[in-house]
Amino acid sequence: MEKMEILSSLRITKTVLAILSLVLLSNIRVQAQGILLLPSEKSSQRDLSTSQIGEGDTTNAHDSILKFVNSSNFPNRVSFPRGFLFGAGTSAAQIEGGSHEGGRGLGIFDELFSGEDKFATKIEHYKRYKEDVQHLKNLGVNSYRMSICWNRVIPDGTLKGGINKEGINFYNNLINELLNNGIEPFVTILHLDYPLALQKKFGGFLNHSIVKHFKDYSELLFKTFGDRVKHWATLNEPEVQVVYESVDNVGNWSMESCQTTKVCTEIYTELHILLIAHATASKLYKSKFQAIQKGEIGITISSESYVPYSSKLEDVDAAQRLTDFTWGWVLEPLFHGDYPQIMRKLVGKRLPKFTKNEKEMLKGSIDFIGINYYSSHYVRHEPNRTKVTGGYFDALANLEDINAEGKTLGYWDQYGGTYVYPEGLYNFLLYLNKKYKNSKIYINENGIPSIKIPNPLNDEHRTAFIAAHINATKSAIDDGVNVRGYFAWAAFDTFDFYDGYSHNMGLYHVDFNDCLKRVPTNTAKWYKKYLTHDLDQ
Repeated sequence: MEKMEILSSLRITKTVLAILSLVLLSNIRVQAQGILLLPSEKSSQRDLSTSQIGEGDTTNAHDSILKFVNSSNFPNRVSFPRGFLFGAGTSAAQIEGGSHEGGRGLGIFDELFSGEDKFATKIEHYKRYKEDVQHLKNLGVNSYRMSICWNRVIPDGTLKGGINKEGINFYNNLINELLNNGIEPFVTILHLDYPLALQKKFGGFLNHSIVKHFKDYSELLFKTFGDRVKHWATLNEPEVQVVYESVDNVGNWSMESCQTTKVCTEIYTELHILLIAHATASKLYKSKFQAIQKGEIGITISSESYVPYSSKLEDVDAAQRLTDFTWGWVLEPLFHGDYPQIMRKLVGKRLPKFTKNEKEMLKGSIDFIGINYYSSHYVRHEPNRTKVTGGYFDALANLEDINAEGKTLGYWDQYGGTYVYPEGLYNFLLYLNKKYKNSKIYINENGIPSIKIPNPLNDEHRTAFIAAHINATKSAIDDGVNVRGYFAWAAFDTFDFYDGYSHNMGLYHVDFNDCLKRVPTNTAKWYKKYLTHDLDQ
């Protein structure tokens, strides 16, 4: 869930295209921060247009997409670049369970969700990882995005407190099981959760002291697993993590009331330290391990297209500001060594400054950008910060589902409870390609819940969602974007940090009424056929 430079509304230069027609889309223009991003005229750009479908057209939209999927125009797997990773993902905090087993220490989420049903056990991946790897193999993926639980391998977060050999053994076994079944592990070092002891001791990532411990933890992972793990992401959505912790104050740890005052400081301090932690771990990997282990290291951000609410300059500027306050907040330091100029201007002294050495360490600290894409939004200028919602108060911008002309971005999916807008993914990929000079990109999360259907196995709306975004990904590749992988979210039903297991996010549904039995949904069956080149059977 995050953003790009400015994407003004999609403009189609030919006659108005039929929504979700099977005709190839030609000559799409996307305006970003005053720069036209124009796909090549030789592009095989496919029809991505869903913006005119109304809220009552869910079934028609799904039927149209599924019809397109089974046509000769839909890109098959072998049309993607050689070595392309097609996978599915989860995170340790959302599936492992075994919270008090195998020497594991407590994480911050253990305190936050201690009273939540099923949180301690989750889907028992800790005990059933071999079974789960077989499900992944059956799915046909060649890569699995996973994370490692810091407090499972270092219970109190510090080397002085000791390394948990049972935790090390678990991840060794999991990684080996994946590789033995032809599946590459794509590992996130920190996926939001971290040792509770570090939060209690000095406030987690609000204290620079945690950087040393994150470096120690990362080095342990590189030393122990780096001979087999070739894809590392240091952080998952750090810009989202700091909003949860410092603005939403989910753990009641924040000492400031910025939700009331709309003047925040901790959020900038926390992300600042997260970025330094990332750069420190990346420098260590690149200087000590990369040449020998021949892997890559990057970071994962949330993403979405930000489209101006209207053609008014104030809304165009607002979309750009919000872009800078979200994606730019993370990526600009990693490519250019400092925060966006508009952030430095509007946040002022509340925005920490990098030292000269930190700037040099940050620049060039990623080999790839990972993005998590679900939906996109219109952005409206809001001059009164007390009326700004969503946590980015200094951006003076609000998100809207409907623009000044009464239009939505994409169609409303009643079964997923969200708007579906694959153009947003395409636009964001083109933006990254232009802004950050053909950087390598992985789509690390892309999916939709099943919350309003009687049977979660009958998830054709998810098939339509994933297919449309695979199509958008291939179209971006055809137009020169260096996308190297796509991971559907999620491989299995995961514990959502807001909604528990009610959203049924998994390609494999987990039946809590039948001994946590894993059952493939219709989308899992489709994905398997797609990945094994067997769509016609």
